[in-house]
Amino acid sequence: MEKKIVKRKAYVDTSYCVACGACEKVCPLEAIAINKGIFSKVDYDKCVGCGKCVKACPASTIEIKQQGGN
Repeated sequence: MEKKIVKRKAYVDTSYCVACGACEKVCPLEAIAINKGIFSKVDYDKCVGCGKCVKACPASTIEIKQQGGN
């Protein structure tokens, strides 16, 4: 039986992001940054879904979602 690899990634609801930079400051892999001073943007190649940004976000606009894969 083949094991299914589940990847976790951070997703930002940009309509509620206040671009405060709290998520950017706590990300250990520099996978999230403020885009054009308007909202946070995740680099999905770097993000490992650790959840530190979720805890740091004062506006609760970030969540970790699982992606199925193989």
